[in-house]
Amino acid sequence: MTFRTLETGVPRRALLLMPLAWFGLNAIFNRKERPLPAPPAGPGKLILPEAEWRKRLTPLEFGVTRKGGTEIAYTGRYWNTHDYGVYHCVGCGVVLFRSDEKFDSGTGWPSFWAPAAEDAVYTRADNSLIEHRTEVLCARCDAHLGHVFNDGPQPTGLRYCLNSAALRLVV
Repeated sequence: MTFRTLETGVPRRALLLMPLAWFGLNAIFNRKERPLPAPPAGPGKLILPEAEWRKRLTPLEFGVTRKGGTEIAYTGRYWNTHDYGVYHCVGCGVVLFRSDEKFDSGTGWPSFWAPAAEDAVYTRADNSLIEHRTEVLCARCDAHLGHVFNDGPQPTGLRYCLNSAALRLVV
């Protein structure tokens, strides 16, 4: 089967489908996430208005932590980092994970098999996509960090798959 091509050698069919592909990808990556519910007030909880979060965070950090976005795989600053240190929440500075529990999951996101402390993070059901996932959030400021899956290494069997934009490594 032959396709008509332009002088550039690109099949005409490809040129016709490119706008559809662009709009589809644009809809996926720029979709409006449901807002995070108001966090329960409590001792040590950091509650700020959206305008203050926008001042404190870069646009990427805000989109990930406050709107539940996700970085593109293999683009974050920590996916391939092997430095020894402690990973803090970019929003409030609380210690979340340690490099001792970091491992290479082959997914393109920094992955850990356990948080630094049990009460540093909490999880909730995330049904925003077709599949059911478990969202991981900072216990102090409710920042979206990523998701946890049951396919990690021992001793926990968990894989905390996180966004680099939600973390700050202190060595």
